[in-house]
Amino acid sequence: QVRLVESGGGLVQAGGSLRLTCAASRITFNRYAMAWFRQAPGKEREFVAAISWTRGTTFYADSVKGRFTISRDNAKNTVYLQMISLKPEDTGIYVCAADHEASDVGLKYPGAYDFWGQGTQVTVSS
Repeated sequence: QVRLVESGGGLVQAGGSLRLTCAASRITFNRYAMAWFRQAPGKEREFVAAISWTRGTTFYADSVKGRFTISRDNAKNTVYLQMISLKPEDTGIYVCAADHEASDVGLKYPGAYDFWGQGTQVTVSS
C-alpha cells in the first residue's frame, strides 16, 4: 500500500521559514507527479505547488510564487516544499499528493491525484 508521510510543519512567526518533507514508500516514485495542497479551517483544499515526473517542471499557486519552492529527490523518494517569507494566510494543513504518470495540464486539480498523505500543520503567527 502506498504511503505518503509529511513532516516539517510547526509554528512560526510571520516572515519565517519552514521546509516540509513528504516521504513516499511502496511507489515507483519517479513515475509520479507530486504536489502540495493545503487546507485552512473552514476553507476548501487549495493547490500550492506541483512538480512533474518527466522533466521536474514546477507549478505554483499565484499566492506562493516567489516564496515557496518545490523540489524532489527521486533517489530518496522524497518531495520537499521550502517556504520562506511566511504569512498568517499560509496557515493550514499541508498535504502531499501523488499522481501516476500525470500530464502537466491537470496538476493543479485535487481530483487528478491518486494518493494522499495525512498532512502536517503549519501555523504562522502575526
